[in-house]
Amino acid sequence: MPVTIGPVPSAIDPVLLEKLGRVSFPTLGHYLEEGFADPGISRVAGTTRVVGRAVTVRTTATDSTMLHHAAGLVEPGDVIVVDTGGDVRHAPLGEVVASALSFRGAAGAIVDGSATDIDEIAPLGLPVYARGLSVLTTKLHDIDAGGLNVPVVCGGVVVQPGDIVLADANGVLFASPAVLDAVIDVALEDDAEEPELVQALRDGGRLGDLTGASATVAGFVS
Repeated sequence: MPVTIGPVPSAIDPVLLEKLGRVSFPTLGHYLEEGFADPGISRVAGTTRVVGRAVTVRTTATDSTMLHHAAGLVEPGDVIVVDTGGDVRHAPLGEVVASALSFRGAAGAIVDGSATDIDEIAPLGLPVYARGLSVLTTKLHDIDAGGLNVPVVCGGVVVQPGDIVLADANGVLFASPAVLDAVIDVALEDDAEEPELVQALRDGGRLGDLTGASATVAGFVS
């Protein structure tokens, strides 16, 4: 497949980004069912949450030429999302790529494959998510394949350039701005109410009574 370069995606509404920066990501899981990367992709470096625009990269199993190209084009707040075509043996992201992303202000990197140089990446503070680590790396073979800002698959999810990437210690969520805009306000309301619910439990309340689940169960058996 020849190289494909798509257009630079639109910027994300800063109001939406600010709200996403405040919400608990698992709360969004109460309202969404799609877009969640499978649990095989987890955080291997960094400690901060990720909120940013997806810059998508498709590589081949052994060649990271396209990723090196993309790393020089990211803008502050972008998140590189790498589709390796299913390869988990060759690590396309190591100290050099992570440094390039960090110095340009990237918010993070999500690799559907392996990472390497983890001890060198850690001091950068760049959040990196991957399926694991490898000492076998990709090379610059200059293969005429891959893509930038094209639809990719990461963690079993189809990711479009310009989607929003949300990631923390729990996992990774990819979604369009429209999808997240539709649920963010109710999710923030839930977050605001949660301390009161936890306090009611601390005071001896029964969870099912407080949430209405026990009444529902009673209706099933009556």
